[in-house]
Amino acid sequence: MNYRKIANTLSWVLHPFLLPVYLMAVLLTMTTFAHFSPGVKFYFLWVVALYAIIIPFLTLGILHSLGRISDFRIDNRRERLLPLLIGTVCYVLCALTFSKIPSAIFLRKFMLAAACCEAMCFVVSLRWKISLHLTGMGAIVALLVVMNIVGVGNMLLPLSVAILGAGALASARLYLGCHNPAQIFAGFFGGFGVAMLAVLFL
Repeated sequence: MNYRKIANTLSWVLHPFLLPVYLMAVLLTMTTFAHFSPGVKFYFLWVVALYAIIIPFLTLGILHSLGRISDFRIDNRRERLLPLLIGTVCYVLCALTFSKIPSAIFLRKFMLAAACCEAMCFVVSLRWKISLHLTGMGAIVALLVVMNIVGVGNMLLPLSVAILGAGALASARLYLGCHNPAQIFAGFFGGFGVAMLAVLFL
């Protein structure tokens, strides 16, 4: 088996850009959001995709064309700083957009949690390299735990899938040599802790 190809595929499928969309898909199909009209669901998905994928990806393209980043994987710690700052701003703007919709309080909290995780990675990246992939997975696991506790839906299946996905992703990142175990653990538990605190107190 081509383990490197599998590891690369996992890294792209569970890329931090895509995780908010996966979470939205869970929210819109397995919680009270499932009762919303298709038009409202599409709007939510579009807003998340715009701020979590489209704008950050276009920003990376611009930074690459300007020579500010060497490639789209941004494995270099110093090259991550500007994209992380932009990502933080994007999630804050997404949260502000959802704040105008009373029924979308969970979505606002989740976007603020994502912004806090990006900000945490920015601060850490000033001195040390942390796994952005595992930070995202840690945040997803934390949000699913909160959703399961407050009873917005039965999140046991998505939570189990997220935990298994985090383990597989950690193995993939280690196999590819992108991070050491400390960076993996710091990413997952940092994302978990920051997201949990953000959802509970913001």
